Amino acid sequence: MESLNLIKNDPWLAPYKEAIEGRYQYAIEKEKSLTNQGKQTLSELASGYLYFGLHQTNKSWIFREWAPHATAIYLIGDFNDWQKKEEYRMTRQENGVWEIVLQEDLLHHEDLFKLLIEWEGGSGERIPAWIRRVVQDEHTKIFSAQVWNPPTPYVFKNTTFKPDVSPLLIYECHIGMGTAEEKVGSYDEFCRHILPRIKKDGYNAIQIMAIQEHPYYGSFGYHVSSFFAASSRFGTPEELKHLIDEAHGMGIAVIMDIVHSHAVKNEVEGLGRFDGSYNQYFHEGARREHPAWDSLVFDYGKNEVLHFLLSNCKFWLEEYKFDGFRFDGVTSMLYYSHGLGEAFMNYGDYYNGTQDGDAIAYLTLANKLIHEVNKNAITIAEEVSGMPGLAVACEEGGYGFDYRMAMNIPDYWIKTIKEKKDEEWHPSSIWWETTNRRADEKTISYAESHDQALVGDKTIIFRLIDADMYWHMQASDRNYVVERGMALHKMIRLVTASTINGGYLNFMGNEFGHPEWIDFPREGNGWSHAYARRQWGLVDDPNLKYHFLGDFDREMLELIRSVKNFQQTPIQKIWDSDGDQILAYMRKDLLFVFNFSPYKSYADYGFLSPMGEYEVVLNTDATRFGGFGLADDSIHHFTHLDPLYKKEKKEWLKLYIPARSAVVLRRLN
Repeated sequence: MESLNLIKNDPWLAPYKEAIEGRYQYAIEKEKSLTNQGKQTLSELASGYLYFGLHQTNKSWIFREWAPHATAIYLIGDFNDWQKKEEYRMTRQENGVWEIVLQEDLLHHEDLFKLLIEWEGGSGERIPAWIRRVVQDEHTKIFSAQVWNPPTPYVFKNTTFKPDVSPLLIYECHIGMGTAEEKVGSYDEFCRHILPRIKKDGYNAIQIMAIQEHPYYGSFGYHVSSFFAASSRFGTPEELKHLIDEAHGMGIAVIMDIVHSHAVKNEVEGLGRFDGSYNQYFHEGARREHPAWDSLVFDYGKNEVLHFLLSNCKFWLEEYKFDGFRFDGVTSMLYYSHGLGEAFMNYGDYYNGTQDGDAIAYLTLANKLIHEVNKNAITIAEEVSGMPGLAVACEEGGYGFDYRMAMNIPDYWIKTIKEKKDEEWHPSSIWWETTNRRADEKTISYAESHDQALVGDKTIIFRLIDADMYWHMQASDRNYVVERGMALHKMIRLVTASTINGGYLNFMGNEFGHPEWIDFPREGNGWSHAYARRQWGLVDDPNLKYHFLGDFDREMLELIRSVKNFQQTPIQKIWDSDGDQILAYMRKDLLFVFNFSPYKSYADYGFLSPMGEYEVVLNTDATRFGGFGLADDSIHHFTHLDPLYKKEKKEWLKLYIPARSAVVLRRLN
């Protein structure tokens, strides 16, 4: 076969041509086997949620479940006093599928129920695998499936929404911790109070964590039990649909954090031993349990598992109108080792036979399906190993993601803050980390996400300022630690956001320097919500410094949005000096200049740039952002002729650049 574009575009991949083409062919063959040799589309295949689970027909209810190891299945619930009764016994069909048809008056909206599944040598109560609604009893803490058939189904108002990716500016969020009160926030509260903030701040997408039902709130949604059920602790399905609809009305895309990399171990609430067997959905033996996450690993080699997961992707797109997914834990899926203990030092580490070909085929097919269902859908891979081709189109030999997370960048910032003196913040290193990526793959750059704030770690602002945040955040207070921290917070975000080649992401509250960490209610903290919320009052208070950071973030995004397809504009490095700690680069007519020196301010600092007149459009040191206002931003700057560089149309631009500050200038002519 002719070489795939993935290989053509990167000659260093040529030695691994056979492995890359093998993966490509394997995905094609897997698709053929799933779609009956192409007699149906992937989208038609991935409609399992319309067949399995509970559905109301014209005059009855029909319920189906896949449980090949079961010997008998009964519905038990409010409708039969939770007793095993013969009239609620399901009938076994072909291929391990069970079915029951019930009269219309036997089930009612909001009835609670479970399955009583029997197998050779045992039995157990289970929540249906394909169920769309699961609720927890406030007193007993027991989870049950719930009949969900509201008299008035939600009707979407915005039916032709298309995400704005020019560029994609993501506000990562968690519904439960979106409230200022010490409680679990709701879909409705988020819709009313937080969406307007996100719109005002200039983000055009939200990435919602922890949507799929999970038994333990403190898992941040990563230990999923019911893959088709939106978490009921935040509200009803209709309220989630309304939130998404309202977001679309504001021009905000809604991306879901989807967890297909593993599943919760729970047997009663989850899929752990659904039909009594250990390997219905998961691997057998040593591969069954994830060694680091205390969870179960899907067997992506089983067609039934692929059908379940692919149908799950289509379900969230169709039923709730999500605009795409951030796939969690992709590194864990790609390697038999889950990426644990591997260094990934060279290309050979991606093609040495320790990769899971079945998982790679699943991810490839999932991306093909998602874009078949919605050609404008967004898919993002959370992947740390650097596997080539993740964000390259499937037909070019890639895995089909639209973007991959630039996970090196937040790690770099934390490492720099923790280990480097201010004098050791070298622009050459910063430039490398923020622009080092494959030319054929778009990335989502970010200074920090939720990961950096979870218990055991700290946000960037907290690492920079720490305890002084408790005492010196009054707007009138002068404190060196706070001033240093705020200055670097703005500079870190500006260099990260302005060097994107795909999109930018921020976790809720971090834009204004939300204090402290994230700690969900647990036994160790007395089940407190004190650190599982967002203190919006801090940024709203003009007497506190938080609003300076929030205002800067808003103007930074406004500047980026002012250039259409900013992420596609070439980045041209103008100058860097590790000795002076100066970095300068251009994107179209915008010139970004950084002085990372903690104590050296430069008067008439010169470097060659395109000739012309420049105006200041953003300055991290402006007083309105809590800076010192040392430079006069009303002054226009003109380049100075140097005959040596006349042919290159470059001249000397000389600026006053205060210590620990950054300025953005726009070339006017």
